[in-house]
Amino acid sequence: MRLNRVYVDQPLVSGAEALLPDAAAYHVARVLRLRAGAPLVLFDGSGSDFRGAIVGVEGDRVRVSVGERAAGLRESPLAITLVQAVSRGERMDWTLQKATELGVKRIQPVLSARSVVRLDDQQAAKKLRHWQAIVAGACEQCGRSVLPEVRAPLDLARYLAEAPREGQRLVLSPAGPASLAGLASTAARVELLIGPEGGLDDLELDSAARAGFAPVRLGPRVLRTETAGIVALTVLQALWGDLQ
Repeated sequence: MRLNRVYVDQPLVSGAEALLPDAAAYHVARVLRLRAGAPLVLFDGSGSDFRGAIVGVEGDRVRVSVGERAAGLRESPLAITLVQAVSRGERMDWTLQKATELGVKRIQPVLSARSVVRLDDQQAAKKLRHWQAIVAGACEQCGRSVLPEVRAPLDLARYLAEAPREGQRLVLSPAGPASLAGLASTAARVELLIGPEGGLDDLELDSAARAGFAPVRLGPRVLRTETAGIVALTVLQALWGDLQ
């Protein structure tokens, strides 16, 4: 039987005890109704898993023992940064969840000219915490022991002007001259830019091209923003990552 995996947002040490984060404690105690002695797999995002067990459930607090360290799931050899235009509500959550399951290394949310979502500083900070929780939960489910980095949202223009190039840069465009699936080779690091619900405008596509993003297409159909990135990640991992 597969054990429940729980992310703990502090360094874990074999032989010590730890308190589960509030959300994880609630899920373990109130949803799963686990009690003292129940086994768990714990991880802190460092790349290792730890055998664990519940020591005690005290109201909303769950204490666990941290046991033997084991190697976590190997990460993909293809380091992908997903530069994703922020979409509305659960669409963005779904994108981050599935991108994590597909092994993305880093997620950079961006706000573009046609983005429906607008965020002030306070809203952006709140969204970032929420997205980080989504990613942690996805790691619990899919078996990853390293959390993808979720960066604070930026204006797309600022990202294109300031972000250092990290390997091969690709931008999805229905009018792209080349097919993503037909690329002959790629670097070990890829930046993948996905536009918002209304797509990137011409100025943004020109700016992306000047920043080194090569336009590529996925096929004859126009995909939703939350679909396009996930399909593209699947293709990249199948071609050069760990979905082979």
